[in-house]
Amino acid sequence: MKADTPVERLVNGIIKENPTFVLVLGMCPTLAVTTSAINGIGMGLTTTAILALSNLMISMLRNFIPDKVRIPAYIVVVASFVTIVQFLLEAYIPSLYASLGIYIPLIVVNCIILGRAEAYASKHKPVASLFDGIGMGLGFTLSITCIGAIRELIGAGQIFGFQLLPLADAANGVAGYEPITIFVLAPGAFFVLSALAAIQNKFKLGAAKRHIDPSEGCRCGEGCSACGNTACSGKKGDKA
Repeated sequence: MKADTPVERLVNGIIKENPTFVLVLGMCPTLAVTTSAINGIGMGLTTTAILALSNLMISMLRNFIPDKVRIPAYIVVVASFVTIVQFLLEAYIPSLYASLGIYIPLIVVNCIILGRAEAYASKHKPVASLFDGIGMGLGFTLSITCIGAIRELIGAGQIFGFQLLPLADAANGVAGYEPITIFVLAPGAFFVLSALAAIQNKFKLGAAKRHIDPSEGCRCGEGCSACGNTACSGKKGDKA
């Protein structure tokens, strides 16, 4: 099995296998807590910490956990870290803890965390599993922060609580931005998620039509001139 480098695991989680836009995992917090950018980044970083720690611990215990009870064992490990992080948030960031509410303990059954535990951490060494968790967590964080920022901007004219678009005041005859409040409600999450996913797919399809995947280089063994991948010119395997 080819060893994964930390950089490869980070790029994989953030771009190639982004849990939100590519794997479409963790939709419950993605749709529920992204009413603002601060909620998105808070949930994302909380999930990242738990994902990295649980991946590391499960990888270290992978040879000791019986196969028949692996899923309950993973849940116990994840629940332990969720409890620790929940107490830390309640003690030091109570406003974020109040905003995220029930979605913090629900991280225990987040399919991103259990999915990476089963698909990667249980089969790979601790360092690679740690960076896989960090990469997936950062990909999740960037995704839901973008969704939250767009919803907050369109729905309230703000980003991270800062008023960027002056609001209209009809009572005093002041012209300004009229917030589209549906974007801070449940339907807004679906609108923004689908739009961002469509934009990403458009770029991916365009690259696929040009046979370009800069992350992989030549795979045919006969050089870039043979496989048509101009992005890997000069890399190992190019015999032209």
